Amino acid sequence: MFPIRDDNPQVDTPIATYTLIALNVVAWTALQGLGFSESLNASICQYGLIPADVFPSAPGASGPRLCPAPIAGWSGIASSMFMHGGWMHIIGNMWFLFVFGGNVEDSMGPVRFAIFYLLCGLCAAAAQIAVDPGSRLPMVGASGAIGGVMGAYIMLYPRVKVHMAIILVIFFWTFRIPAVAMLGYWIVMQLIGGVASLGGSGGGVAFWAHIGGFAGGAALVWLFKDDELLLNHPYHGWNQAADPTDIWNDPKNRQ
Repeated sequence: MFPIRDDNPQVDTPIATYTLIALNVVAWTALQGLGFSESLNASICQYGLIPADVFPSAPGASGPRLCPAPIAGWSGIASSMFMHGGWMHIIGNMWFLFVFGGNVEDSMGPVRFAIFYLLCGLCAAAAQIAVDPGSRLPMVGASGAIGGVMGAYIMLYPRVKVHMAIILVIFFWTFRIPAVAMLGYWIVMQLIGGVASLGGSGGGVAFWAHIGGFAGGAALVWLFKDDELLLNHPYHGWNQAADPTDIWNDPKNRQ
């Protein structure tokens, strides 16, 4: 089950969203060799976030390492946001950013949105490090920062419908649900996965980074949103007399 699009029309060209997608694609191409194993493995170690490199005195930080001696260190907090572990990883992340990023950017403007996005990535890294500061496994991906975008979206546009698709072998169908239901389901699944991962030593999904990014975005949006820009979105928030999709489809509300 994944989102196809939302019923939240774009007001301004999402310059920052497109730029962030482009930067991730450039990193995937130029630094990660389009995912070919040798380049991919080297880039993950070189640019990924390894908590044990940030806090070398943390319990467990001195054990056997998957990667050689510390490379990225603290800079991995930033560089890891633009690295990915495979084709499905980057495609999925960039699709979620494309679907939800533009409307959040509409509420902030491109510069404020870019800063907001990076701060959400920092919140994601902080959450993952806090849970396992001695981890020697590299963390990569834009998922935490994009989790922040989703946290902002659920605060700004909870009632806007999101078109979801389900593919089961040869069957394909779509349906619409409110953003609060779709994104609420997503964060609940991250919480379940995060709790289940506590105490584990293996790799996998950085659930706590997703949770930290989402929580950071849900909180930071109140500092970064511009109420004047939100006036262009008459369907934002909860206090609406009609379904947001119906509001937009009414020709009287379209200039």
